[in-house]
Amino acid sequence: MKKRVSFYTLGCRLNQAETAIMQASLEREGFEIVDFKHPADVVVINTCTVTENSDADTRRIVNRINRLNPQAKIALVGCQAQVQREQLLEMPNVQWVVGNARKMDLAEILQTAGTDAPPQVITPVIKKENFTLPVAGIDRQHTRANLKIQDGCDFFCSFCVIPYARGRARSREFPDILKEAKVLLEAGHRELVITGINIGNYHYQDKTILDVVKALIDLPELLRLRISSIEPTTIPFELIELAAKESKLCRYFHIPLQSGSNAVLKSMNRRYSVEEFVQFIQKVDRTVPGVCQGTDVIVGFPGETNKHFQETYEVLEGLPLAYFHVFSYSERPWTKSRKIADKVPKPEIERRSKRLRELSAKKRNLFLQKQIGTTQWVLFEQLKKGMWTGLTDTYIRVKVKSDFNLKNEFLPVRLESIDNQQMTGTLL
Repeated sequence: MKKRVSFYTLGCRLNQAETAIMQASLEREGFEIVDFKHPADVVVINTCTVTENSDADTRRIVNRINRLNPQAKIALVGCQAQVQREQLLEMPNVQWVVGNARKMDLAEILQTAGTDAPPQVITPVIKKENFTLPVAGIDRQHTRANLKIQDGCDFFCSFCVIPYARGRARSREFPDILKEAKVLLEAGHRELVITGINIGNYHYQDKTILDVVKALIDLPELLRLRISSIEPTTIPFELIELAAKESKLCRYFHIPLQSGSNAVLKSMNRRYSVEEFVQFIQKVDRTVPGVCQGTDVIVGFPGETNKHFQETYEVLEGLPLAYFHVFSYSERPWTKSRKIADKVPKPEIERRSKRLRELSAKKRNLFLQKQIGTTQWVLFEQLKKGMWTGLTDTYIRVKVKSDFNLKNEFLPVRLESIDNQQMTGTLL
């Protein structure tokens, strides 16, 4: 009988890409992949450790598995496994703790060590070397497919544990990227999302992020290419200009700011000034008609005063941004920010975060108002509450009524109204 394995993915888009690859690898080796809600012999949790909440989510999911599926053995893999291996092994029914260096070998690990063996911790040092991936991460649950091109980071921002959890920056071999992209497109995916930890720093031989984008756009089966979060100092402006003239490349950029105060940016060890960030965002807005730009911001970094926060608020208020993700500062193991005094009290962090989330909602509404009456191409994903939903290239969630199956269809829609930060429209 085939061993049944289910997956639960926490965290970022890169984790989603890697889960799809692990699933495909296990299927190739004879395992049966089942839905997380169904009984399984092994449950794999692809962990995240960016915040304290991420760590808590792992504990919550482990407790849920032990309550609903107590016979299952649990494999905790990925970022939290890499940096908190001893704590994770103490959780009930955890049989494997596998770090990022070996999680793509999960099929081999599950085959060579039975569930009756002692619990295993497999977290070797992550080598700084270019890499390939064993199989294509065909995602049967989602219309869009994530395409991993890079891993790790050399920036060592003072708040960030990722260089310790993911290792130093390294790039995927260029031919291997194109190989997987072609398989994903042949499997029916029509939009690919480029993902990694610091994708703007992609470098393989003489190839850069711009070469990756151009090569993918040239694939005839591809309808749309989206770039996930990208660091502001790593974006070649030719990439922005390409988005202005190439319809396949989404008019969408998520560029993290983290703080609108130069003093806080310096303490964070970020590599740009507020003024440089503002000028770049404004230039993108002028260059790409109708572009959607989003950002990340951390609230309550140690030493952030009311003045620093007000500077951040005013910068975000003045920029042509469609939204921002607001994160409460969270102390992480090994990071330099843990040693900084003047911690911001949690109630104050919550107050500031609330103000920024309200501002983001206003920004989002203003961006959506500008779309009313326009025609946008939508890649439809699923039927939900009687409405088909999908995304525009500018990351607007659109809902329409239709008697036909629109899954994975790419169709023009006239946008007519706003519904809770989404839009409704009519098929043309």
